[in-house]
Amino acid sequence: MARIKVTIVDDEEDFLKLIKTSLERTGQFEVVTINDPVNIIKDLSQNQPQVILLDILMPTMDGIEVCELLNRTIGLDKIPIIMVSALGEDLDKLKAYKMGVVDFIVKPITREDVIRKIEKAVGFNLN
Repeated sequence: MARIKVTIVDDEEDFLKLIKTSLERTGQFEVVTINDPVNIIKDLSQNQPQVILLDILMPTMDGIEVCELLNRTIGLDKIPIIMVSALGEDLDKLKAYKMGVVDFIVKPITREDVIRKIEKAVGFNLN
């Protein structure tokens, strides 16, 4: 079975390492991490993910700005985005959904929850 290509965009290095390792251990995912979204278009164009896990709070460009940029970029505008953030207020979620994200996960997260949301975003079950 082909592995799902996931790109995780977050400025927290420890979080990136933890979730990358956790997902890859299942054998179901190929994970690329990006800790600074400044070159996000080039990075995503090169690795062509099937789904993006995107943090909201990042210093150089926040997740909402990244969504706006991706929405304007042909070829990247159809990749499902799942927001992953410590911000869990309804207003934060509403902003994200208005930008076209397909789901929202509030940190702290579990591997099972992330897998379930990824499966839903790409449209099939891995079990």
